This record gives sequence, structure tokens and C-alpha cells, in this order.
Amino acid sequence: MPFFSNIKRFHRNNVSTLRRQPLAEISGALGDLGTLLPLMITLAINGSISLSTTLVFSGFFNLATGVVFGVPLPVQPMKAIAAAAIASRASLRETVAAGSVTSIIVLFLSVTGLLHWVTRAIPIPVIKGIQFGAGLSLIVSAGSSLLQPLSWVRSCPFDNRIWAIAAFLALIATQKLPRFPYALVVFVVGIVLAIVVLLTDCCFDDAHHPHLPWFGIWRPFVTLPSWSPDAVGMGIAQLPLTTLNSVIAASALAADLLPDLPAPSVTQLGISVAVMNLCGCWFGAMPVCHGAGGIAAQYRFGARSGASIILLGLFKLTLGLVFGETLLDLLAGFPKSLLGIMVIAAGLELAKVGQSLNHGASDLWESSVENSKKHRNVSDDERLERWTVMLMTTAGILAFKNDAVGFLAGIFCHWAYRAADWVQRRHGSRLERMPLLVS
Repeated sequence: MPFFSNIKRFHRNNVSTLRRQPLAEISGALGDLGTLLPLMITLAINGSISLSTTLVFSGFFNLATGVVFGVPLPVQPMKAIAAAAIASRASLRETVAAGSVTSIIVLFLSVTGLLHWVTRAIPIPVIKGIQFGAGLSLIVSAGSSLLQPLSWVRSCPFDNRIWAIAAFLALIATQKLPRFPYALVVFVVGIVLAIVVLLTDCCFDDAHHPHLPWFGIWRPFVTLPSWSPDAVGMGIAQLPLTTLNSVIAASALAADLLPDLPAPSVTQLGISVAVMNLCGCWFGAMPVCHGAGGIAAQYRFGARSGASIILLGLFKLTLGLVFGETLLDLLAGFPKSLLGIMVIAAGLELAKVGQSLNHGASDLWESSVENSKKHRNVSDDERLERWTVMLMTTAGILAFKNDAVGFLAGIFCHWAYRAADWVQRRHGSRLERMPLLVS
């Protein structure tokens, strides 16, 4: 069966890649921390999720993802739900309900085949625009929420703009050193700085006295969802982001970055997202999904196989089972200056996929007589049209901070071009017949 043969192939590739470049795989596994840590920490502090349960379940899902899909596919927060839950200080039961609503709808779309049909109907320039917009959104959010609030030196000597500049210069200096484990080095430095912050108590409020992690064995519990209108609304608001960026764009990006490995299909990713949340959320875990931004981040920092995700899963499982909630202060002390630069690097890697729009995109390859594929010639007018559709999609995402708005803007732009072509062909055929009618 193809499914089990792919798992065997992925296993061999995971093992060989880990043996060949262990530091790069470890570094790549940490590439998505810039997205994970701020949202997970804030939700846990507000009581909207359980930190220990989130670490245990997301760690297990990392393990399963690395084995089944064999690519550096992330398990990251559902960002729309996380943002809404943080803004409204949603309860644990409301967060459970929001994740369940999204998952149930995605599962229905995946099982019925509607998600696959939607994917085939979406033009490639729109998908590229979603990826491009998501990358730029990551960069903007890193600047506004992580880096901009930092001061130069006064507030905290271990988390300020000086550290951000140092991390940025190190990122630039290692651009052409793909084997340098940048994310691993940044993570180790960040943990050391976080420990110093806890010991000196210099970056926390006076009313809060942080503590170093200690043994706190995970105690599982079941949480029933609260189907309030706000919770259902959060789940529905997440739906466009999950289907477009976490499923459709993620599948396309995996095929672009790792063409030698079978890319997960949109149906597989949709079922994966649904199963993860329908299993984990009811125990208080954070609603999670896959995502194009996470793939780009982990690929940027060295991950080339599922081994990176498996290592990350083992690490998170161990932390959740052994330390649990006692990790909260340490993670809260992790420098935002370092996280912000990691998010910017991930956003740049994701935005770079736009360069293949008019050369190398999947819809520009066609079969030749020799049963091989050749690249189709693209006229200047078609290049401009595809570029405009992609930018229109990206502009909608950035202007309204909503993937659904960007998607609709790109679709309308695409079909406006198709309508113009139809009108032009129709009037062109009439003009060709006019001399015959006159004669």
C-alpha cells in the first residue's frame, strides 16, 4: 500500500538525514518557536489553556507528524483563535469549544472531498499570494508585537533592542552558512538569558516573583466545551486561516521546498488538523494546526526531514510530563528580542516562495511527447496578470489582517481577467466576421 510504503521511505530518510546533519535538524526543529512561545505562554497565563497538557499533546502530535508525513511539518497554534482568546480572556472551556468547531468543519470538508475540490479550483497565483501575505504578516507582527515594545537598555538589560540587533546581525552573517545551527544557538542563548532573568527578577513585575522549573508531573483531566456564541465565533473565524494557510498553502509549500519527498495532500492535512484538536482540546490543550509559516521557518533553520519534528516532539513530551506548569516563568522570561528576529527570518523564508510564481510554479509545467515535463512559455501579459493576482491577494491579507478577505480579493481579480479575456475573444470573433457580412 502506498501509505505504508511512504512511511518506510520517510523513516529511512529521517534516519539518514539525522545522521548526516544532526545539528541542522535540531536547529530546524526550533525554528518555529517564535510563533509558538508568545501565544502559548500568554494563553497559559490567562488560563485559556493548560501548559502541561499542550506540551504533552503537541509533542505527541509532532512525533506522529514526523513519522506519517516525513517532512518538517509544524504543529503550531491556531492564530485566529489564540488572538481572540487572548483579547477576550476566554475560559478554558471556551477555547476547547472554539478548536472543536474548526476541527469538525475541517473534518467534514476533508472526508467529503470538498477540500480537495476547493484546492483544484483555486488558481496558483492566489495560493502564492496567501503564502506571500502570510510571510509579510509574520514580519509585521514580529515588529509590532515583539520588537517595537522593547527599549534600548533601561527596562531590562537581558531583553532589549541591543540583543535584537545582535541576533539580526548574526542571522545576516550566517545566511550563506546553511549548516550553521542558528536557531539552536539562539535557543540556548535565550534559555540562559531567561534563567538569569529569573534569578535576578529584573524583568518581571514587582507583584510577581518568578520561580525556576521544578518537577511537576502531568495530571491529565477532561474539559467539556462551553458552546457560547463567542466560542463558536472564534472557531468560525479561524476556518479561513486553517483551510487556506494551514492546509492548502502548507501542502503546496511542502511540495515546493522538498520536491524529492511525497508532499502531504490537502485531505491528509485536513484530517490531521481535525484529529489533533478533537483529541487534544478536550484535555485542555491549545488548538493547533499545521502551517506554511512553520514549514518555512523550520526549513530556513536547517530541517530537511521529519526527524527534526520527532526530536521536537520528544523534547516537548518530556517537558510536559516532567515539569508541566512549572515551566511557565522560564518560558515567559525568554527574550522577545530573539523571538522577534526568528519570526522575521521565518516570514522572509515564506515570502520568498513568490519568486517562483512565473517560473517553476506547478501550473506552468506540462507534459511533453517524451512523457516528461517541460516548462510552459509565459507571455509578458500573462506574467503581469499572475503577478497582479498574487499581489491583490497579499494586499487583502495585509490591509484587513484576514486571509479570507485576501483570498476573495485574489479570486475576484483572477475572474475579472478571465471575463475580460472572454469579452475580448467574443468581440474579436465578431470583428473577424464583419467583412464577410458586408461583402
